[in-house]
Amino acid sequence: MTIHLALVESMGQARPQLLASMAALYFILATSPVISDMTDSLDMLWGNTQVLYDSTGHQIVSLSLDHWTTSAFRSKTKYLFARIDMDIKLVAKDSAGTVTTLYMITEGLWDIHDEIDLEFLGNTTGEPYTLHTNIYARGTGGREKQYQLWFDPTEDFHTYTIIWNPQMILILVDGRPIRQMKNQLRNDIPFPLYQPMRLYASIWNADDWATQGGSIKTDWSQAPFTAFFRNYQANACVPHKTAWICSQGSSDNSWFTQDLDEEGKQKLKDVDDKYKIYDYCTDSRRYPNGYPPECGSQ
Repeated sequence: MTIHLALVESMGQARPQLLASMAALYFILATSPVISDMTDSLDMLWGNTQVLYDSTGHQIVSLSLDHWTTSAFRSKTKYLFARIDMDIKLVAKDSAGTVTTLYMITEGLWDIHDEIDLEFLGNTTGEPYTLHTNIYARGTGGREKQYQLWFDPTEDFHTYTIIWNPQMILILVDGRPIRQMKNQLRNDIPFPLYQPMRLYASIWNADDWATQGGSIKTDWSQAPFTAFFRNYQANACVPHKTAWICSQGSSDNSWFTQDLDEEGKQKLKDVDDKYKIYDYCTDSRRYPNGYPPECGSQ
């Protein structure tokens, strides 16, 4: 199913209340099935980025880090709203000091950029990874939340999902919601809305902060550090002339209006209670004079 989306008024001039009611959008439905390998949708960038094949002939992309170079790939196109799914198998054994990332980011002016971050912070052998998340809107970040996963992400592939639609941003792990940020533009809280983003993945060294506050450094004798990516799916709005085509190649466009139902909200609460280890919205030392305005309604 393909949704052709066009903006009735300039996105830069659109008012939040119009977007909230979806009055600024119109839709036309058509079919356009597409099946592709990862390299049909992704550009391999710098460093030791390799395309491999599993026993069934499906592509796997590996990103490696050594003392001399990082590595990365990115989506060939930009998206204005998307559901992104990626299977990732993280660096095994001693990964201290390394950061493996999956993120979406705008490519315009940095001081007004938008970004949705998943950063996997490595650790010493036997110690758990930390999933560090952050969201930037109109150049403002600082919305960090961290989790320790309920499985070993180095033993097998697991699916990490970003859903970005006009109502919310939702991050899921193996289909389980772990973080939601709602669109609260009506309350003058910035939300990524008007600027298209491109997907990136990378691996790099951050031993000044990534592992146990920077006290554990990268052991370069263990290099190269390699993470693996497969089954990339982008159910998204992509540019087409003066409009945006949404959900091309998919019969499911429910992500575009998706929100959490009561069951989803309970699953999110369960993750908060059991696996969340840091939340900027509860950091009283960081915010002694009161938490950011969005914190009361996430």
